Amino acid sequence: MSRVRQPAVPPWRFYLVAIALLALLALLVGRVLSLQVLDTDRGRSFLQSQGDSRAVRTAEIPAYRGVISDRRGEPLAVSTPVISLWVDPAILSTVEDLGPLAAALDMPLAELRERLDRFAGRRFMYLQRHLVPAVAREILALRVPGVFGEREYQRYYPAGEVVSHLVGFTNVDGSGIAGLELAYDDWLRGTPGKKQYIKDLHGDAVRDIGVLEPALPGKDLKLSIDLRLQYLHHQELQRAMAVTGATSGSIVTLDSHTGEVLAMVNHPVYNPNSRRGISADVTRNRAVTDMFEPGSTMKTFTLVAALESGLFSTETIIDTSPGRIRVGRKTLPDPRNYGAITVSRVIEKSSQVGVTKMALELGHEPIREVFGRFGFGQSLGTGFPGESAGQLPNRRRWSDIEKVTLAFGYGLTATPLQLAHAYSAFANDGVLQPVTLQAAPEVLAPGKRVLQSDIAREVLTVLQRVTGEHGTARRARVAGYEVGGKTGTVHKVGPGGYQDNKYIAFYAGVAPIADPRFVTVVVINEPQGEAYGGGAAAAPVFARVAEGTLRLLNVPPDEPEAVAALANIRPGVSG
Repeated sequence: MSRVRQPAVPPWRFYLVAIALLALLALLVGRVLSLQVLDTDRGRSFLQSQGDSRAVRTAEIPAYRGVISDRRGEPLAVSTPVISLWVDPAILSTVEDLGPLAAALDMPLAELRERLDRFAGRRFMYLQRHLVPAVAREILALRVPGVFGEREYQRYYPAGEVVSHLVGFTNVDGSGIAGLELAYDDWLRGTPGKKQYIKDLHGDAVRDIGVLEPALPGKDLKLSIDLRLQYLHHQELQRAMAVTGATSGSIVTLDSHTGEVLAMVNHPVYNPNSRRGISADVTRNRAVTDMFEPGSTMKTFTLVAALESGLFSTETIIDTSPGRIRVGRKTLPDPRNYGAITVSRVIEKSSQVGVTKMALELGHEPIREVFGRFGFGQSLGTGFPGESAGQLPNRRRWSDIEKVTLAFGYGLTATPLQLAHAYSAFANDGVLQPVTLQAAPEVLAPGKRVLQSDIAREVLTVLQRVTGEHGTARRARVAGYEVGGKTGTVHKVGPGGYQDNKYIAFYAGVAPIADPRFVTVVVINEPQGEAYGGGAAAAPVFARVAEGTLRLLNVPPDEPEAVAALANIRPGVSG
């Protein structure tokens, strides 16, 4: 049997196939190079950008908000790390059994589904904000598709309601919206950073790539207040509210040498850590924003005008008989007929008749000039949101009664902080230091002299005697220390004018008289019952606050010799 001979393959076919295979290999290698190595129009950069757009995400790194502390470094506002849960509604709505998630959130299942329906068509919805990390991790451990967590910071206020009106609070996003949190928001909030991460098909972060911009923390803020004094003031104000039945109140204490606010409290109070249901009326800082007619506390400044005029000294006799005086169509009475008394005793007794006679002889212009010089009607410049400047009238025409009532504190308005600032000049040898809510630097800005030293000392002597046996502020006394001050009681203004049965009680005091430094103003709004006056409702609060302040700040009790010397600066003044 013969074999069939196969025809020989032409060499050119072999070479053709080899060339074709090599060409295909070259094309493949070239394509790989163009995609992976060469930076062509649709090469490496294009593919990388397309991949990044599908898998790489940029996230914000929250910035740590600065700490607010008191003058001794005690924290008043701090930021704590929390986790906020958010969902992709498009993914979560596809999950059939949402019961475990609703149970972990302590949320009715119907409410969860209703929220998902409201956000249908969107890709983002907050589930719960600011959860404790341990709780948030338990929920994330359920690995429910479309549920994610992000780190944030939540503001916490360790002292709670004690500093709430001063420090203020932030909103849910960490921005200051009240108090010093708002005033210094730019200083405190810091700058958020940016980071990149890779996500998988389910949207979960699988790996951090790196930080693009680091987060810059906010700056810290040290306040002038002393938290120990703040607690003391808060406690005594709450006690006063319970005793007097008042609707609201404020207490402010200043260091007259530095202008620092050492304590500032108000009532009603609120807890900044739990603000659900509170109103703006509760959150405002009444010591800075609310204006009142300061009443008889202004007689001290009328005394200044009288002493500066040269027409009066503290020994000048004024006849207040028969215990009342008529100005225009209005009669101004004293509680009783004091007869012929010295100017010092006029202030001690807070005699309307005596002050009226002084005002009629002085004229209203010098009195108004003194009020303006001490800062009434002008902003204190603390930067606190809503700070009021008060009102000091400047009429073209003044009636006789308006000229007189100005001298004893009607017809003008001031805040408790303004009143404390004005009284601080008496405790600082006639110099007014600017008010500050921040801890004062070692080198203070120069103050403004508003009163000669000798007159400031005379006024202090009179203020001391107001707390004496013949004064209206006997209940302001402090054991072991000589103190001074002035009471005030004003009728509140209503829709039809002054109300006969509603009052505001004031006390502005200085402690200790032997080495004056601390000024405290107490305001009790609408005290109930018979003890509604400044001497009965506000002066006892000052006594307890001043005693605690002097003790906490280690001020030694007065030496008897120093007190006696001070009391005899003006020999012959009754008191």
